[in-house]
Amino acid sequence: MTPQRSSRTRRIAGAALVVAALTATAACGGGSKDGDGGDGKAAGYNAGVKGIANPSAKKGGTLKFIGKQDFDSTDPQRQYYGFAWDLSRFYARQLVSYAPKPGAAGAELVPDLAKAKGVVSNGGKTYTYELRDDITWEDGSPITAQDIKYGIERLWATDVITGGPGYLRQVLDPKTTYKGPYKDKSAAGLKAIETPDAKTIVFNLASPNGDFEQMLAMPAGSPVKKEKDTAAKYQLKPFSSGPYKFESYTPKKSAVLVRNDKWQKSSDPIRAALPDKVTITVNSNIEAIDELLIKGEYDVDMNATGMSQAGRTKALKQHKDNVDNIETSFIRYVDIATKVKPFDDIECRKAVIYAADYQSMQKVRGGPDAGGDIATNMLPKSIKGSDGYDPYGILAREGKPDIAKAKAALKACGKPDGFSTNISARINNPGEVQTAEALQQSLQAVGIKAEVDTIDGAEAASITGSPAMVKKRGLGLIMTGWGPDFPTGQGFSQPLVDGRFIVPNGNFNVSETNDPKINKFFDDALKETDPAKAGEIYKEMNHAVADLAVQMPFIYEKNFTWRSSRVTNAYSTAAYNGRYDYVSLGVVK
Repeated sequence: MTPQRSSRTRRIAGAALVVAALTATAACGGGSKDGDGGDGKAAGYNAGVKGIANPSAKKGGTLKFIGKQDFDSTDPQRQYYGFAWDLSRFYARQLVSYAPKPGAAGAELVPDLAKAKGVVSNGGKTYTYELRDDITWEDGSPITAQDIKYGIERLWATDVITGGPGYLRQVLDPKTTYKGPYKDKSAAGLKAIETPDAKTIVFNLASPNGDFEQMLAMPAGSPVKKEKDTAAKYQLKPFSSGPYKFESYTPKKSAVLVRNDKWQKSSDPIRAALPDKVTITVNSNIEAIDELLIKGEYDVDMNATGMSQAGRTKALKQHKDNVDNIETSFIRYVDIATKVKPFDDIECRKAVIYAADYQSMQKVRGGPDAGGDIATNMLPKSIKGSDGYDPYGILAREGKPDIAKAKAALKACGKPDGFSTNISARINNPGEVQTAEALQQSLQAVGIKAEVDTIDGAEAASITGSPAMVKKRGLGLIMTGWGPDFPTGQGFSQPLVDGRFIVPNGNFNVSETNDPKINKFFDDALKETDPAKAGEIYKEMNHAVADLAVQMPFIYEKNFTWRSSRVTNAYSTAAYNGRYDYVSLGVVK
């Protein structure tokens, strides 16, 4: 997950501008007026939404993250959780990345490992980049074009490198003729990527795609040094190309990152690299996390999915100046598995949508302020093509169940007395189990008996991300959430409903939707150079998806996020769906 993005700007000049960006909005952020910040005082309510909370260029100290859910992976090519993308900025770089700026400006693509954004030729099908000088690995060796190519090639080893986004595979090798670097031992490797020398890399797309640089900006576009690649075990200690390197990582428990002394700030216009150390602690007790944050033992909830009800009540009453109420680009929704009976019948799927009590699920998530507005379709408001499409009359019935229509749908699918199914919910995602239980209760009213099957979110890629496992466990309903990988219909919806994105492992098209009409909408939109016209196509696509009843969106997410009084440079960025830009954070020693 994951992030909102845009490519409106061409470049950002030098590391000095990072500090300038952090200090220019001091008054807006509520921090120190002299721009040096770091006085250990809370910046004020919503300071990180309005601008930069406590802007400062001070170095040193330990930045302490805590969260209830671990990385899905620390391997850049395997990451798909939004917070993992955000955290990867500490140790993984790409040809292009996102500007260290608050709000919408943070979604601007800027050069990172590359000297400039891509030179586009061949009718939009060829992108050429020249690498910066003095970009190095943690052992001091230079990062080469061949390292970037190799890192991207790993995406094709889907039997080993599971869980990451499939965009680059689709645009560079849509017929999947390449088998990945572990099986293909030829010197040429993936033919769509050329490396004429160590400083030049050329991408040849199968067809034009206006979002290509957005794909390169994902961690999936990170370099990997072939000699350091340990395949599936690489996630235990990825080799750093950024300002920090892993000192230790114990999955589901903790991680420690320390300075990479071979990284040169002069080669990196994006990363502030202020703390001396970054620690990550995983604690499955959500209420305990909030207490530890409020006590000042940790600085930021790395998952950024919102405080518990008890935590936010206490924080807003006693420590409001440490809180930001962030409107995200996430949608919380239920995937309906069309290959799990009886959901192969559209009427049985509609029965769930009509029987659901949206008000109850919204309340469990924290109501309109802490949870978000009730959702009626599967495009966030930030995406062109989003509208108020509501084919099931959810808002007209004020989010309450329509028992009559639910029973009529059950009769139409041959299950007038209801049926049994299972709902999966991640036990370490705030409110997800309780939301599943609220849905469970409302479905009982029409005879649908749904058992809640809890899973560890870090294992979701191998459970709900495996079509075979979904069928084996009878998971008809999958409680989940999604944010745009970048701010277009492709960036949000394609992994979820394009049938060509269904894979055996790390699958995000959990409903297994594979409708030729919907697939064609994506193809048509990608040919369109006018964003407004592309948005019209995505609107039609979204309507078609809603009409198939393969997903049940229920919340356009909003949440309360804590930042400690020690934290400097905290700002909500569109690049990461409203989360703070973690790599810009500093702390008061």
